[in-house]
Amino acid sequence: MDGILIELEQLIYRPDVIWLFLIVLATVTINYGAKRLLLELQKQTTRTKTIWDDALVSSARRPLAWLIWVLGIGFAADVITADTGSTLAQLTDPVRFIAVIFLFTFFLYRFITEAEFAFIADGADRTTANAVGKLLRVSVVITAVLTVLQTLGVSVSGVLAFGGIGGIAVGFAAKDLLANFFGGLMVYLDRPFAVGDWIRSPDREIEGTVEEIGWRLTVIRTFDQRPLYIPNSVFATVSLENPSRMLNRRIHETIGLRYDDISKVQVIVDDVRQMLRTHPDIDADKTLMVNFNAFGASSLDFFVYTFTRTTDWVAYHGIKELVLLRIYEIIEKHGAEIAFPSHTLYIEPEPQPSARC
Repeated sequence: MDGILIELEQLIYRPDVIWLFLIVLATVTINYGAKRLLLELQKQTTRTKTIWDDALVSSARRPLAWLIWVLGIGFAADVITADTGSTLAQLTDPVRFIAVIFLFTFFLYRFITEAEFAFIADGADRTTANAVGKLLRVSVVITAVLTVLQTLGVSVSGVLAFGGIGGIAVGFAAKDLLANFFGGLMVYLDRPFAVGDWIRSPDREIEGTVEEIGWRLTVIRTFDQRPLYIPNSVFATVSLENPSRMLNRRIHETIGLRYDDISKVQVIVDDVRQMLRTHPDIDADKTLMVNFNAFGASSLDFFVYTFTRTTDWVAYHGIKELVLLRIYEIIEKHGAEIAFPSHTLYIEPEPQPSARC
């Protein structure tokens, strides 16, 4: 029993054990302090208007905690190898460096993602923010991989040379993939549409709301709620309409009156024109025409050509409904009626037989 106590006492008073204990204690203390500091900083950043400090603090929490433990374990490993003379030091330094590179990359990746979401929430163009975010994240990851390869003794210049030769081979083998990639790049640069826009193509059966713009595919949700996956190269070869960017919506209707109401046509047309000019939902600054147009087969036709202020599809139909009902009220007020297709049949009387002489 006394021998065990003596060995335990010698173990406790060994310098390397004391240093390990101090390193672990310092790691736990620093980790706790850093955690409390970041929580306090997060409270302060929520009171500011800038988005950078929020993204910085939010993305640094987990990488910083892991970095403290990596450095603490690395120092502990240095103490052990220095005391035992082990060759573990040849492995400790590269592993620690790779871990630091990984955590720094993880921090930058999260920071770019948080900043991207913050820009979108702040009203920035979602398509542009996504494109810039993807480019930055890819650049960070590639740089980190090349740095790790250089640390492991792999020639980066050889990797780049092989990548150049391999890129030529891949280019011939995956030309469609590259066409989609550059098609996506053109969508990001030209921005003919953005996420949330309603688009359609008169050349193809493409119509719906854009849900996602990727580097290879664009996802469109059709009006019957089916997902439609369009390769980005298609957008370089088709005409595309973007109704979401309309300034106004048009009302263009032809209305027919009875021929019996020909004396009332002028006053009805004038009243309808005046009603549209004063209507709060009609844009009077755009083209506004109400004119008697034609002597139809069974009606006296006048047309209404005007634009609503709204571009919303549902609101537009509500406004159009009210306008048409108001036109009917004007017609009814003047004692006229809306014509309907009709035919007049004239029957010749049968000739009377001539009297016999």
